Amino acid sequence: MSAPVAAIDCGTNTIKLLIGTLPEDPGAPMDVAVREMRMVRLGQGLDDSGVIAQEALARAFTALDEYAELIRAHGAAPDQGGRVRFVATSATRDAANADVFTAGVRDRLGVEPEVVSGAEEAALAFDGAVRNLRDAPGLPVLVVDIGGGSTELISGASVAAPPSAAHSMDIGSVRLHERHLHSDPPTAAEVAACVRDIEAHLDASPVSPGTAVTVVGVAGTVTTVAAGVLDLPAYSRDAIDQAVLPVADVHDLVDRLVAMTVDERRALPWMHPGRADVIAAGALILSRVLRRADVTTMVVSESDILDGIAWSLAAPPAPPAQPA
Repeated sequence: MSAPVAAIDCGTNTIKLLIGTLPEDPGAPMDVAVREMRMVRLGQGLDDSGVIAQEALARAFTALDEYAELIRAHGAAPDQGGRVRFVATSATRDAANADVFTAGVRDRLGVEPEVVSGAEEAALAFDGAVRNLRDAPGLPVLVVDIGGGSTELISGASVAAPPSAAHSMDIGSVRLHERHLHSDPPTAAEVAACVRDIEAHLDASPVSPGTAVTVVGVAGTVTTVAAGVLDLPAYSRDAIDQAVLPVADVHDLVDRLVAMTVDERRALPWMHPGRADVIAAGALILSRVLRRADVTTMVVSESDILDGIAWSLAAPPAPPAQPA
């Protein structure tokens, strides 16, 4: 049996861990032993200050101490014969004090964190998302990956090949919330400013949602919106994964979320309390992307860049033809 692998996805809002064993047959599923997520808000204030806040570093390092124990308990540490890949995305691409974070990761996990480009981030997210599709999608496929600091649009003409085009936009749930949505609930003027920001980035994107036949949404903003559209009594990964959502229902829920206060969102049974304040901004990104897509439904995948990172330890996916 193959040695276990550990994949860590460090984003602007969350740090996620997957520990599993890759199959000998690349067409077979991964045997996943651990999936964990910590809401550390690494990008707190980053858009204004240009540095990772000390309290954000403390939260992240606490999470990584816990992850280091889990990795060792499952025999996935490098000195145990396992393989670990730590991928850092938007927050550490932008931070002036990224070296402090890098040193902290190295000390705790014994691996060098990789600050990947937008293009590689997109390739990993596409690979993780499309491997998980149960039904053959109409082509081309557009994967929409909304993070805390950036949003990736990744287009592929095949689910068995690398993506054909990708673009990383510097808009995400945390970044846009801090930039525009200051009131609780947001005012109409704040929402309008947020939408203008999103639309400007979409106008500049070389990847057009309008060409997609199938839209696959991944990551926390999308899965949280899916839980709301499905009206779940509690967040359920199994119920959300592979759900096919009517786009009209997504727009309706986004409008309701934007109009709510943070306390009202936090009271929703399927809402993670650490996402309640920033979900409106992230949901607006999803809604504006879908308004440009000529589709009536969206597929939701619980597999995302974290799974792509794990699979890359067997054979890294090729980057898209068009860099982000």
